[in-house]
Amino acid sequence: MLTFMPIAQHQAGIIVSLLLESYAELLSTERHYWKNERENWLQFDLEVFHNPDTVGQCVFLTSLKDEMIGFGSFDPRQCPEFGIIGHNCILPRFRGHGYGKLQILEILSRFRLAGIKRAIVSTSEHPFFLPAQRMYLSCGFLEKKRYAGGPDPRYGVIEYEMAL
Repeated sequence: MLTFMPIAQHQAGIIVSLLLESYAELLSTERHYWKNERENWLQFDLEVFHNPDTVGQCVFLTSLKDEMIGFGSFDPRQCPEFGIIGHNCILPRFRGHGYGKLQILEILSRFRLAGIKRAIVSTSEHPFFLPAQRMYLSCGFLEKKRYAGGPDPRYGVIEYEMAL
């Protein structure tokens, strides 16, 4: 059974640790494109734990039978028009079981409770993110646009949207 926990029960560093493990393949095989993400992840981790009543309220850690398997995050600041889904991270050994989708559904539920009308999420066109692309579509998101950007200039960004 999955449990979604507030970050207050944990220490700073857990988020960057989960991201580093989740993206280890990209960091090792395509380091020159993804090395700067480590600094972004560290900054995000610091912001979450230094601002527990704002940013920290928009992040939850996910455990399976007391084992940490990932986390989800979101940005509701454009409420009620839309909310943005941020990191949706599942450790590699737990992928393929629908846990990432359950995290997305948890975020969508929180958006609905907050009266948010649309959800927006984006991911890279990089082949590493094909499972994420399929997951967003299976959750009911529709592709809205593609644009240049992201850590790897060879691949653009895909933005998805869903009415709530």
